[in-house]
Amino acid sequence: MASAVTADRLQFAFTIMFHYLFPIGTMGMAPFIAWYTVKAARTGDRRYDRAAQFWARIFAINFVVGVVTGIPMEFQFGTNWATFSARTGAIVGQPLAMEGIYAFFLESIFLGIFLYGRGSVSRRLHALSAVLVWLGAWVSGFFITAANAWMQHPVGYSLGSDGRVRLESLPAVLFSPFLWWQYLHVMTGAVVTGGFLVAGVGAYYLLARRQEAYGEIFVRSGVLVAFVFSAIAVFPTGDRNSAEVTRYQPAKLAAMEGLFKSERGAPLAIIGMPDAKNQRLIDPVFVPDVLSFLAYGNVHANVKGLAEYPADARPPVEVTYYAYHIMVGLGTIFLGLGALGTWLLLMKRLDRSRWLLWPLMLAMPFPYIANEAGWLVTEVGRQPWIVYGMLRTSESPSPTVAAGETIFTTIGFVGMYFLLGLLFMLLVLREISTGPDGESHHARAVTGAAPG
Repeated sequence: MASAVTADRLQFAFTIMFHYLFPIGTMGMAPFIAWYTVKAARTGDRRYDRAAQFWARIFAINFVVGVVTGIPMEFQFGTNWATFSARTGAIVGQPLAMEGIYAFFLESIFLGIFLYGRGSVSRRLHALSAVLVWLGAWVSGFFITAANAWMQHPVGYSLGSDGRVRLESLPAVLFSPFLWWQYLHVMTGAVVTGGFLVAGVGAYYLLARRQEAYGEIFVRSGVLVAFVFSAIAVFPTGDRNSAEVTRYQPAKLAAMEGLFKSERGAPLAIIGMPDAKNQRLIDPVFVPDVLSFLAYGNVHANVKGLAEYPADARPPVEVTYYAYHIMVGLGTIFLGLGALGTWLLLMKRLDRSRWLLWPLMLAMPFPYIANEAGWLVTEVGRQPWIVYGMLRTSESPSPTVAAGETIFTTIGFVGMYFLLGLLFMLLVLREISTGPDGESHHARAVTGAAPG
């Protein structure tokens, strides 16, 4: 029978990973909505206005489902993780409250103006509302990341005699370098997702030979943004975020790389299968000295392996290692696909290159997988700490909640979220079928209208 802490962790992992799918979409689509709207206001080209409205409708679906799936997570802090909330709420509660007060209302109010104010407000205010929706989505992401970053690297606090954390400096919490590099990497991953989502839908329209004017707009802007931000995900955001992990969470770094024994001139494992029992990588492919250079800027630097840490202070190696390599592997593919698409765009051949349009369309789910894998690295690699170096996960659940209760409610969440996910997909696919010009593929087939 599962322990209460295991049941609590599984429930929170399921609910937060399902929920995170939707903020990825909103944060990734928001820049495109703002750009298309501003361009429509400047040029008077109604294609960009329709493109912005199209993505705003999909954004709104993401936003609503994200709100619905986010509420249970907030309640879990009180129901399943009461000890954690009681001890750290003075700090963790600050950015969560600021997210609701400042970011959520900014995003929701101006989303309403954008969706329903067209024709009723000035063109400038309509364009401004799109920019503020983008700002609201990204500010929301900042405050949520701030709460998580403090759990990764606690700063600006003191401990009371009762073991509770007291906030000493909110600026220290909000301006921690650990937070900013983590936040920028999160936003970069979201924009990569948005780029491939926009390019993928555009590729679908071009392959289906319908609404091709919009297909060209989406593919061109999506590919260019996906390439630029895939590169930024590698450097500087990925590099600097990894540097912060190396400095403050060296055990996580060792688990990410499957490094069991300390080495000078540590190699980078391209592939391999971690064997935690025997403390080794099975069938590895190494690049000599690269890990030492990436971690410390010196090919001869010593990198600590997992054996240097007590057994009860090591993160789960297999999950951390595989999630990290999935994220990096997919990121490399995104960079290559974006580079190829950008080269064809410069050669003015992208719209006609059906051999690349197919991969662009099929790639749409994979940035979501990469983002989820990245969060697995962040959260599982932090274990056994819920607040790194301060509070263990095993000490944080609610003492009165039994494992059976949590398992029962988790089964309910699985069923409810399955139906919610199905409804989400149906609504989004209907919007894609209807398209920016408001005419569905079915209606076109019935009337015999020409495509595009």
